[in-house]
Amino acid sequence: MITPAQPKPLQGEPLVVHMGPQHPSTHGVLRVELHTDGEVVERAIPNIGYLHRCKEKIGESIGYDAYVPYTDRMDYLAAMNNNWTWAMCVEKLAEIEVPERAEYIRVFVGELNRIASHLVAVGTYGLDLGAFTPFLHAFREREMTLDILEELSGGRLCFGYVRIGGVAEDMTARAMDMTRRFLKQFRAKLDSFNELLSFNHIFIKRTANIGALSGEQAIAYGITGPMLRASGVDWDLRRDEPYSIYNRFEFDIPVGQGLKGQVGDNWDRYWIRIREMYESTRILEQVIDGFPEGSHMGKVPAVLRPPKDAEVYVRTECPRGELAFYMISDGSKVPFRLKARGPSFCNLSVFEELTRDMLIADVVATLGTFDVVMGEVDR
Repeated sequence: MITPAQPKPLQGEPLVVHMGPQHPSTHGVLRVELHTDGEVVERAIPNIGYLHRCKEKIGESIGYDAYVPYTDRMDYLAAMNNNWTWAMCVEKLAEIEVPERAEYIRVFVGELNRIASHLVAVGTYGLDLGAFTPFLHAFREREMTLDILEELSGGRLCFGYVRIGGVAEDMTARAMDMTRRFLKQFRAKLDSFNELLSFNHIFIKRTANIGALSGEQAIAYGITGPMLRASGVDWDLRRDEPYSIYNRFEFDIPVGQGLKGQVGDNWDRYWIRIREMYESTRILEQVIDGFPEGSHMGKVPAVLRPPKDAEVYVRTECPRGELAFYMISDGSKVPFRLKARGPSFCNLSVFEELTRDMLIADVVATLGTFDVVMGEVDR
């Protein structure tokens, strides 16, 4: 009797799927190369460089003050913080003293910009997972922060407001009143946002226990900012290496605790940004209560020439992590060497390892918690 041949088991072929750069879930011109086996992603390789504009080389060919607008366009969702880091670096290099009032204004705009940036992060993250209404709520509150920043600087995205030696314009009474009105209602708005999204059962199912990043992994990859703190690492430059006048204010540093799943999962990374907005609100209230009199701009030479062979490294706590500038002066009107350390670039380095053997839908959900800005990655 002839035994019929047994059918061969079905075998799938590896398929490469290109996510981006035009795909909305990539948060910018990022191309992710997905090597898939069915719905499972074996490798997710980020391809960068679509926004490369030679920012560091440009910085070595123009004056120190002329470079301020270029910093706006690195992390364009936190332009005030970028201006501030650059100004601090040049001030340290040239030994320029900043007036106390200017420092208060810098903390004021820096924390407002942190709130504006985090509102984009949490709003668009809900959109990534199919929740449209929270996106509208987040951007409604963000418009109020941008109105305040526009009152001071005239801009709503790129500001060029924080200058070497201080800030471009003094604080106005109208901006203070607008901020008081905003702070009065913002906590309540955040509470309602949490009911709408943060503690939504479906949202938690999509984010908890997915994309967990351990504290050891985060440190090994040079992760900073909310991503690092979400992994349980209690580190924030504003408290641990205080700059400007942050040591005058009381605020807490939110750290991931695994409230809905594992420590350092997607939900924790989202939740840290929500909690940081509450803390930024506390800082802003203290800034308004203690605003000093004085000048908003220090004494800066008409032609800035830092000492020859001066070398500095300055870092600050920006919404996405630690932004740093390393600079060497040769005594001329332009930097001899300039290097920027962008937090989004370093944070993205762990993406491939973190997303191995995930489902495609979970890769999208994980990328959203990185909150990358590609202008800062590519520079």
